[in-house]
Parts: sequence; structure tokens; C-alpha cells
Amino acid sequence: MSTKSTDSWMKRKARIRKKVFGSPDRPRLTVYKSLKHTYAQVVDDFSGETLACASDLDKALRESLKDAKTNKTEIAGKVGALLAQRCAEKNITTVVFDRNGYPYHGRVSAVAEAARKAGLDF
Repeated sequence: MSTKSTDSWMKRKARIRKKVFGSPDRPRLTVYKSLKHTYAQVVDDFSGETLACASDLDKALRESLKDAKTNKTEIAGKVGALLAQRCAEKNITTVVFDRNGYPYHGRVSAVAEAARKAGLDF
């Protein structure tokens, strides 16, 4: 069952995806956020493969956040930095950013800014 807000989000997402396409030399960095968690992945749309992914559920990130009291935006920034680190290991330096229908603020912009600081170019 869909709601008006879900329908609006899906329309925005489809409108963005018409324009944003990831190639092997410049893959697509997409961000998804649920109510509790943030996920990011780098996708090659030609082959349909996920080249790198990160989320706040990763063990590496969970261990560093175990005792720290941080909000979801700060955690999203760490997800972006972790994703950029994993991209660097696979020699991915430039990406196309896909905000996945979400407004560019809060957790979405935190992922993007942290990925830029960690070395991704987009």
C-alpha cells in the first residue's frame, strides 16, 4: 500500500535516475536511508554490479561507534568516509552522486561531504 509521500519520493527518484547513470570509469554513488540506518554503495550500471558498499551496520563502523554518543548525521558522515576508503582500495576516484530522491541535506549531504573529504571526486 503506497501513500502520497511514498509516491512523491518514487517520482523524484525516477526523475533523477533518468539523468544519472554510472559507467565503468565513473560509477554511481547512491545513498539510501531508512528511519534507523544509512546505506551507500557505488554501482556500475553497465554491468549491474555493486563495486563498493558501506553502511552503519558494518562491523568496522559499529566497533568504533560502540560507546560514542553520536547522532545519525554524524554516523552518515562516517559511512561516507568508509565508502570512500573502500573505493580508494579499488582505484575508484570519480563517481556520479545519486541522492535517490531525497533532499540534499542532513544524512545525504553528510555522506557526500565525507566522501569528498576522503578523496572521492564528484
